[in-house]
Amino acid sequence: PTSASGRPTTGFARPGTGSARPGSSSARSGSSAGVAAAMAGARPGTSRPMTSFGRLVRLGTASLASAMGVAGGGPFIVVDKLDLRKYAERPALARALFEYIMYHDHNPKKALELAAHATVANDYSDWWWKERLGKCYFQLGLYRDAEKQFRSALALQDTVLCQLELARVYLRLDQPNAALEVYAKAAESFPAEVALIVGQARTCDALNDAIKAVGHYKRVLSLDATHAEAIASLAAHHFYTDQPELALRFYRRLLQLGVQSTEVWNNLGLCCFYASQYDLCLTAFERALMLATDAQAGDVWYNVGQMAIGIGDLGLAYQAFKIAISVDANHVESYANLGVLELRKGNVDAARANFGTTQELAPYMFEPFFNGALLAFKLGDFQEAFDLVNKALAAFPEHHDSHELVRQLKQQFAHL
Repeated sequence: PTSASGRPTTGFARPGTGSARPGSSSARSGSSAGVAAAMAGARPGTSRPMTSFGRLVRLGTASLASAMGVAGGGPFIVVDKLDLRKYAERPALARALFEYIMYHDHNPKKALELAAHATVANDYSDWWWKERLGKCYFQLGLYRDAEKQFRSALALQDTVLCQLELARVYLRLDQPNAALEVYAKAAESFPAEVALIVGQARTCDALNDAIKAVGHYKRVLSLDATHAEAIASLAAHHFYTDQPELALRFYRRLLQLGVQSTEVWNNLGLCCFYASQYDLCLTAFERALMLATDAQAGDVWYNVGQMAIGIGDLGLAYQAFKIAISVDANHVESYANLGVLELRKGNVDAARANFGTTQELAPYMFEPFFNGALLAFKLGDFQEAFDLVNKALAAFPEHHDSHELVRQLKQQFAHL
């Protein structure tokens, strides 16, 4: 075979490859008519060919548009119009419908009705439906009924989720010891389940049993070294037990895990400050301020002020407390510290105003009452000092300096 220019070519030519195909450049005659005929629909007036799947696509689009409010504006499934007894007899569809009603519509009453019908349809032998009944009762506030359903489900099938839900019931009933018993019993069946150990640790924390809580958190880390809650809890424990160096290691571990938040950087800055690593302290607080929202910025600036007082920079501390108050007008700790700094500057009226603001916003704190009483005592207003120091003792009866001030005031009253 030869090419179009007359040169010989290698290989062979397949039969029919050079033939003219309909609609190609070699046979243009009648091609437009063929295309028009192919694109014509089966019905008059249509401009595209009929496909077997086109009708299904249009039906699905219409239903979704109705669900999103484009056409009808109603919900995707109108639960009130459904015969739940009929759907309860179809197990797979009933479970999917229950999840939709419970977690999408947030309608525990209808979900409870469907679960009750499904439980009867399964002859009270399906643990899954009994567990869902317990969840519905829990959301409706019927905790004792929820407890019965969870225990009935556990009698049929012991699951971690059901044990956790049963413990939640006891915690809501303010029975933490019963919840601890549930966690302990479940841990015997599932010894490597992290959620059960974390539940024990949280309950011990709520009971102020820090020693047991720390033991549970350490056990959690032995099973899951990336558990952020356990790492943060251990870091806080070491910080408040005067071990900022150990707390610093845990917070750095959180940063390595990718936890970037205002709280982590703020706590990291405090750990650096109390560990005397002042070069890293300011950098951590800067990162915290970059990530902070308006609700968090006040606390971060307050900590910056505390750090500035610790290193002796009272000017920076004064500015930090001022910024904290400008961000959060109800930040009582900043008002209290700002009053002390104003008093050191000799601004007695400003100090008294700050102490008064703190006393109004936080009557549960004893520091502003004691500071106000001490200021009044130095100014010679013994009656106001006596009233304020009594309020300080009402908030903190064991405050030694307040008792000393009361003794001096009584001496002054005796001389008068």
